[in-house]
Amino acid sequence: MAGSPEKSVSAQEWKEQGNRLFLSRKYQESAACYSKAIKRNPSVSVYYTNRALCHVKLQQHDKALADCKQALELDPQSVKALFFLGQCHLEMENYDEAIGNLQRAYNLAKEQRLNFGDDIPSALRIAKKKRWNSIEEKRINQENELHAYLTKLILAEKERELDNSREEQDGKSEECRSRHDLTKFQSKHKREIPDYLCGKISFELMREPCITPMTRSPLTQDQLIPNLAMKEVIDAFIMENGWVEDY
Repeated sequence: MAGSPEKSVSAQEWKEQGNRLFLSRKYQESAACYSKAIKRNPSVSVYYTNRALCHVKLQQHDKALADCKQALELDPQSVKALFFLGQCHLEMENYDEAIGNLQRAYNLAKEQRLNFGDDIPSALRIAKKKRWNSIEEKRINQENELHAYLTKLILAEKERELDNSREEQDGKSEECRSRHDLTKFQSKHKREIPDYLCGKISFELMREPCITPMTRSPLTQDQLIPNLAMKEVIDAFIMENGWVEDY
């Protein structure tokens, strides 16, 4: 019984077919071919790096990372594996890891005299720039948060000072009212008639005060002139001190 056509295809042939599909930008189909090559021969590092590049193009970064790590286990000197690993970390915004792997890839490429053009240095510059931008953004955000926090503290302190000032002012007003009420209370309970409201002879509250006539001649009672101003004072005192009616 003849074997199926797929079983007769070698790992290298699957790799070459994957390369052709990759050039046609058929990354999913290309990755499938590299998977078949790996199944045929799982000990070849290049198969993993090729499939990793397909995953990078498809933005399947977790799968790309796994393939790069497997490739490095098989070949720790694999520049492509380090380069793709750095690219994955760059896309995932793991800038420290990206820079570390890209720098290793750059150094190994120089040691092995491999020509990758400006691909590795360019990716390394981008990673460093993005890391700097990220650090700067965090610094600015922290400064803004600190400024907002300090502003909040200052406003809260001013509000406390205003509250204390209001409470102090209210306390003074309340003290003044209390003193006034106490004076009023004491004056009501003292129950003494001021001397200037008492008659000079009887020493009792004057009901109908009168003034000295203009002449020194003796006058009768009906000739006396009522002292209206004094009477108003007396009437007001009586209104405020009802007890004088029984005095």
